[in-house]
Amino acid sequence: MSTVSKKICLFGDFGVGKTSLIRQFVECQFSDRYLSTVGVKISRKSVDILKKDLHDLQKLQLIIWDIEGSNKFKAVAQSYFQGSKGAVIVGDVTQPETLDNIQQHIQTFLAVNPNSYIIVALNKSDLIATEYLENIRKMYQFKNQTNILDTYATSAKIGNNVNEIFQNLATYLI
Repeated sequence: MSTVSKKICLFGDFGVGKTSLIRQFVECQFSDRYLSTVGVKISRKSVDILKKDLHDLQKLQLIIWDIEGSNKFKAVAQSYFQGSKGAVIVGDVTQPETLDNIQQHIQTFLAVNPNSYIIVALNKSDLIATEYLENIRKMYQFKNQTNILDTYATSAKIGNNVNEIFQNLATYLI
């Protein structure tokens, strides 16, 4: 089985849990210690994807670019988007302003990669009540935009929907 590599970007506002999502996905670990990403950090993980047309497994290596979330970095961040086939855009359900910025992040990414796929991750879902979480998830659906695959309520801490966001994105990249 041959391996195909695809670049994906993971970004959003400062402190929303981007690095924690990647660490949970790649290493199956979570740390409460906050480490701010400076610039970009690149991680890799291979996943097996069942190809729809061939009923065959394809090994896909995800090259995940964890992009710094500070506002002063936005101009430089666009150069990191080059060549990306997909993105996970992250907001923090406990910080409404980070959710309000998701649409702007979508537009910024699609301006560089208009044919790429996007997953929206509403992170830190373990910190709010379930009944509020579903309402928030419904508010941040972007189904009218063809590049947006889905919106997930995620928790890097307990692992909710972490593998699902990357698996779903990977399936569309094959």
